[in-house]
Amino acid sequence: MTDAYVALEGERVVSARARAPGRTRGELVFTTAYTGYEESLTDPSYEEQVLTFSYPLIGNYGVRSERFESDRVHPRAVVARELTDDVASWLTEEDVPAVDHLDTRELVIGIREEGAMRCGVVAGDDVTPDDALDELAQCTAMSDHTDIGAQVSVDDPVTYNRDGTGPSVALIDCGAKDSIATSLIDRGATVHVLPYDTTEAAIEELSPDLLFVSNGPGDPKNFDATSKLVETYAGEIPMAGICLGQQVIADTLGGDTEKMTFGHRGVNQPVRDLETGQVLMTTQNHGYTVSDPGELNVTQINVNDDTPEGLDSDELDIKTRQYHPEANPGPHDTLGFFDEVLGMVESKSTVSAD
Repeated sequence: MTDAYVALEGERVVSARARAPGRTRGELVFTTAYTGYEESLTDPSYEEQVLTFSYPLIGNYGVRSERFESDRVHPRAVVARELTDDVASWLTEEDVPAVDHLDTRELVIGIREEGAMRCGVVAGDDVTPDDALDELAQCTAMSDHTDIGAQVSVDDPVTYNRDGTGPSVALIDCGAKDSIATSLIDRGATVHVLPYDTTEAAIEELSPDLLFVSNGPGDPKNFDATSKLVETYAGEIPMAGICLGQQVIADTLGGDTEKMTFGHRGVNQPVRDLETGQVLMTTQNHGYTVSDPGELNVTQINVNDDTPEGLDSDELDIKTRQYHPEANPGPHDTLGFFDEVLGMVESKSTVSAD
């Protein structure tokens, strides 16, 4: 029984089975991850996107809230070859449309060849192909979501581990995964999660040891307030960034970013460290990349396409990574990044004391 439709750019409509009802639109992307569907679905970086899973069965180990990366599902809709009842029920509760029983291999090949594309999704009783096309017609390009940070950032500052023995970290929340804060807290840091549009006055009052720009959705050029913080404090406060954070920092410091054809989304992206030659397996979720590092040095690259995966500056005390070193979901090859950035703070403190 057909009771769902996905309309793609070019007005092609694909039939499917409804698993969670609703009507929506967004940028159609895919992930190659075969585990970690709970973490992926609660990753704020998927805001305004329709997530297609290339792995054929999603939900085979249930749904557990302790694995969530935020307090809600962020993709506008979910597409899979087959969704279990557990996941379908969860998405229904979250009011996120979901469809299955379609050829996701063909969808993924289309995205790889044509790029991430706008789409419309309708699921439920009495929906028609024209309904999906109507949603597609209203779909906005990702770069046009100029205030997407407001959809994923905290409204007010939140402090964790206030009595921690480590550095004080100002985590600029552009759509941060919870495991980033957890990774810092586990190392003794006090973490102040701040809105993406935090002012310089708030930073001055807090006087953190480290400014950390998080991951997040959309075009890094649309995060003007975050960029202003980077411009003000680069070279003054040690700075780190993950994913969107790397892009915003590079963009601000004389570099540039660009949209990728279909991005990197999965848990097996190989990254080469240019100093050691070591290849790390990484978790990634991004549709934009740094095309010009500006004042920063490229220290790691993607093995598949040579895009920058790590940017550093000893002079400015900056370390950024395009991938997700917190590794939820995914391999733990890169967890040492958090030790490196906290060590950067300790080194600066030692120099200041001397």
